[in-house]
Amino acid sequence: MRRFTSLTEVRNELTAGTTTCRQLVEYYLDNIQQKNEQLNAFLEVWPEEARAQAEAVDAKLAAGTAGKLAGMVIGLKDVLAYKDHALQSSSHILDGFKSLFTGTAVQRLLDEDAILIGRQNCDEFAMGASNETSFFGPARNAIAPDRVPGGSSGGSAVAVQADMCLASIGSDTGGSVRQPAAFCGIVGFKPTYSRISRYGLIAYASSFDQIGTLTHSIEDAALLLEVMAGADTFDSTVSQREVPAYSQLLEPAPHYRIGYIRDCLERPGLNAEIKAATERALDAFRGQGHVVEAVDFPYLDFIVPSYYILTTAEASSNLSRYDGVKFGYRAPDATDLESLYKKTRAQGFGPEVQRRILLGTFVLSADYYDAYYTKAQQVRRLIKEKTDELLREYDFLVLPTTPATAFRIGENEKDTLAMYLADIFTVQASLAGVPAISVPAGEDSQGLPIGLQILSGAFREEHLLAFAKSVTETLTPVLS
Repeated sequence: MRRFTSLTEVRNELTAGTTTCRQLVEYYLDNIQQKNEQLNAFLEVWPEEARAQAEAVDAKLAAGTAGKLAGMVIGLKDVLAYKDHALQSSSHILDGFKSLFTGTAVQRLLDEDAILIGRQNCDEFAMGASNETSFFGPARNAIAPDRVPGGSSGGSAVAVQADMCLASIGSDTGGSVRQPAAFCGIVGFKPTYSRISRYGLIAYASSFDQIGTLTHSIEDAALLLEVMAGADTFDSTVSQREVPAYSQLLEPAPHYRIGYIRDCLERPGLNAEIKAATERALDAFRGQGHVVEAVDFPYLDFIVPSYYILTTAEASSNLSRYDGVKFGYRAPDATDLESLYKKTRAQGFGPEVQRRILLGTFVLSADYYDAYYTKAQQVRRLIKEKTDELLREYDFLVLPTTPATAFRIGENEKDTLAMYLADIFTVQASLAGVPAISVPAGEDSQGLPIGLQILSGAFREEHLLAFAKSVTETLTPVLS
């Protein structure tokens, strides 16, 4: 069976009768069996369930009653609740835990006849930029297995990159879908905060977390958003706005106003080949008749500090529930209640999660709350207001997705600051709550993928996706 890069290709063959959903599932299961031992993308595979779902979808296709996602084989990041299936957030502290319910986004996928094939590796509690903090070991980049796939949705990106499923559903707190997409040469899309219900998504930082997609094509990203987005009685923070038919709104306008942040391209830490690829893209946009202008964003140096203060504070609160009493791992050598709490959390959480909990607890303490947490919230407001102002003047902001291409496993393990700065270009969209997408932008001299990131105004996903589609269709030869 040939490699598919979109649901449209799959549906064409299903309609022609040259393949079936059952055959598709067998194809992906075979790929997982061949590749997963080396790449460590899937933590668990559900072969019998996937086969049963495939046969049910084949019957619906024959009857003409199949849903929008019939034929799409999807993997789920290990932070998404699926009833009666293991859910660990790639952490030791949730050993043995199975979800008691199915999250809204996952249920909507099932309702439209998506076929779920397995649970995917990620950074522990989605805290990381390399997938190296997982209790189950790092996922590996399929292009260069000695290199990271990015994080935190690293396993989800590798699964799509290595053709182990057609699409993956991940989560993006500060770039956790976009950064691994850039490292793996695929499309990573984070919608506006609140566009998709977070019910059933394990919380890291609740005012940042958003479900996102990893795909080969913009069309698939649009269709998945169309299916998952919308109001939900289980999530009081989700947007009540009507959901457009995103998959039908992919025709771009003839001309756009595009801004690029001058300081991003002039940063000394930016890889020269990524800078060159971004500049080639901007030149190509000018050649297509778009207005392309440099803009100033004075808060670039404050993005990462404010992001990590706020997210660690929220993580400290959200992860307090994992105490060895209610569910998951319980320290076997505890002697009383206090030692149960201390030993369970010390043994169950990895070093990076412990670091962020401690930092978050510190910035929320009475003596430092105003100095750090309150100040970071004020900076977040400034970042959001300036980003919104730019996105009222320009249709899109374009910038690199990452400052470097995929680094070697272990290379930044002891340099926490270097790891945190890997998010410098992705956290702006997260702080502002606006949609952002990373699309492939060629390769560096070592054959490692480069990502180009595009931001648009809040709830303007149809415009962002239409422009991104035109980028992937017309600029890929230029960028590569």
